[in-house]
Amino acid sequence: MFAVIKTGGKQYRVAANDVIAVAKLEGEPGKTVTFDQVLMLSGDNGTELGAPVLAGVTVAGEVVEQGRGPKVIAFKKRRRQNSRRKRGHRQDFTLVRITQILTGGAKPAPSAAPAKPAEAQGDASAQ
Repeated sequence: MFAVIKTGGKQYRVAANDVIAVAKLEGEPGKTVTFDQVLMLSGDNGTELGAPVLAGVTVAGEVVEQGRGPKVIAFKKRRRQNSRRKRGHRQDFTLVRITQILTGGAKPAPSAAPAKPAEAQGDASAQ
């Protein structure tokens, strides 16, 4: 089963356990994100196309990491004019692991947030 989702002005073909790099999304690693704009769904019972999106279909994912892409250099030079300009840019992105594709209006199961029990126990024993 796979789906085509839209996020950040781009479209992505995703399936369960895929890792995709999308435009920056808010959230720290381990947080669950949902993509509501599902344009197409293909599975055992055929292919469904949205007009423009499918109702009741969502894709759930988990933020793996926040990162920055490679530096892109924009260099402009006007010959014999002693004029040049150099600019660099690094695009922010978010790596997302697709956990499940939900149909029928189902909600994603909340992921277990990584708690810090070791630090809490260490603080209690120190007092």
